[in-house]
This record gives sequence, structure tokens and C-alpha cells, in this order.
Amino acid sequence: MKKTLSLMAGGLMLLTGVAVQAQDFPTKPVTIVVPFAAGGPTDTVARLIGQSMGNALKQQVIIENVGGAGGTLGAGRVARSTNDGYTLLLHHIGQATSATLYRKLPYDSINDFAPIGLVTDVPMTMVAKKDLPPKDFKELIAYVQENKDKVSYGNAGIGAASHLCGLMFMSAIKTQMTTVAYKGTGPAMNDLLGGQIDLMCDQTTNTTGQIKGGKIKAYAVTTKTRVPSLPDLPTMDEAGIKGFEVAIWHGLYAPKGTPKPVIDKLAAALQAALKDPNVVQRFAELGTEPVAANRATPEALGSHLKSEIAKWAPVIKAAGEYAD
Repeated sequence: MKKTLSLMAGGLMLLTGVAVQAQDFPTKPVTIVVPFAAGGPTDTVARLIGQSMGNALKQQVIIENVGGAGGTLGAGRVARSTNDGYTLLLHHIGQATSATLYRKLPYDSINDFAPIGLVTDVPMTMVAKKDLPPKDFKELIAYVQENKDKVSYGNAGIGAASHLCGLMFMSAIKTQMTTVAYKGTGPAMNDLLGGQIDLMCDQTTNTTGQIKGGKIKAYAVTTKTRVPSLPDLPTMDEAGIKGFEVAIWHGLYAPKGTPKPVIDKLAAALQAALKDPNVVQRFAELGTEPVAANRATPEALGSHLKSEIAKWAPVIKAAGEYAD
């Protein structure tokens, strides 16, 4: 009996300690891991919300880039991290598609993470080096089909948003291009600007400034409707590929087992960041906007992740393109 009471007392002390730690959270800087290179679209989103979340949490939020393997290296690092809320993951649609793309994924996309909330849905743009000959999207399709062995397409690796958009584009026009994989769309954009690659499909958070600056050529957006920040750019549906739509969503995660009070504090900080006028303005300039408050929750992200895994699995299987 005494032993049982002692074990119960020990358990209560442990729970009390966890509760106190959660109540005091955070007492040191929080790190958000971005599983892609610095300068890319997901990195941009992370840095915008990270600064504002830091204000809400009254602690510094550090952005750490862990690129490679289509985002799985960084995600794997967070999955293995201590579940105390101090190491988080900001990932995009690749968190869902990697579940099918990778035959030996070193983590479970659903069960090894604790969802915090959705952040934003970002349109994508089909862009090219400045001097690519086609004048519009219809000419681009014909040009790619006629020069498929010469045209190069850059992406951020298997499972990255740019890779998925490229898969859908090549499937839609029934033409394969030479693909060049990078550790992020930041390096890919540098090579596009330098003319080392011909094409890329990338998020507006990474392309809008370059398009408006006249440094790259833009052909179309991947959403159902035109993007307010790029009103003259047609949708792919308008320009020749009916029904083409790819929107890249971003979500914030902690490792599984992170205490609920900590998750709740992080979710509240995220929601505060998404209402920050500076974040709203910067997102608008980049062709996107924060999600509604009811989507910036653990429950909404958990449900969305499961539905996206189910949505993309047949697309990836039909393409037959997997990573080891």
C-alpha cells in the first residue's frame, strides 16, 4: 500500500512539474526549423510569422534552415527533438506528399508530430529565365513540347512544392523535361536569374519581387482565380490547361507528446501573428494572406494534413516517381 501511495505521489509530482514548466513556457528562445534553404518561400513565411510570434511569446524565435531530401531532413530532425515546445517545424504541402513519395521515410508524417495550426495558402507561378523565347503560356507549352530534351526545369527536390507543380505540369502537357534538383528554391531561383535553368514553378512568396522587378519572365498562376498582387498574370486554366490548380499550404508543428498547454500557447501566438498588420501586409505583397482564425488551430491542421495525404497519394502513385 505504501509503495502504491509512493508511486502515486511520484506520478503527481511529475505531472505537477510538467504543468509548471508548461505554465512558464517559454523561458528561452524557440527555434522554428525550415526544412529548406534560406531565401526560399517557406523560409520567407517562417521569418515573417516568427518575428511576430516572438513578440507574442516574449521570447526570441530563431529560424534554422535544415535543407535537403525534399524537406525530410529538417522534418526528421524535429520529429526526433525533445517535445518541450522549443523546437518546431514549419513545413508546406511536402509534409503530406512525403508520406507517399518516400519509401523509407524515417518518421510518420501524422503520428510523430503535434499540429499547431495552418499558416497560409500560397499560389504558385510558372516562371522562366528572362530571355526564354515564348511570349505567353500557350507558346510556352508548344516550346517545351518541341524542345523537351533541351528545356531544363528546376525544383527543390522530390516532394517539394516546385517538384509537385512540375509533375502536374509535365503530366498535363504529356511532356517530360530535364529536371534539376536543388536543396531549396532559393538556390534554384539564383540559377534561374543567372540563366542556368529555363523554368521553375514556385510560390508567389519567392517570385513576386523578381517578376515585378522584371528579372524573370512570368507565364501563369496555378490558382483558380488571378492573384491580386499579379493581376495581369492569367491562371493556367485561362491560359490553356483546364482544371490545373496547385495551392501550397503551410503548417506549424511540434514533436509528438508536446504538452497541450504548450501547444495552446504556441497556437495562440500563431493566431496573434496572423492578425499582425505587418504580417498581413507583407503576405499581401507576396501574393498570399493568412488563413482564417478557425484554420490556425491544431485540430484544423491535423484534419487538413490527413485529407492532403489522401488527395496526393493517387497522383504520386500514377506518376510513379518515388524517392528512396
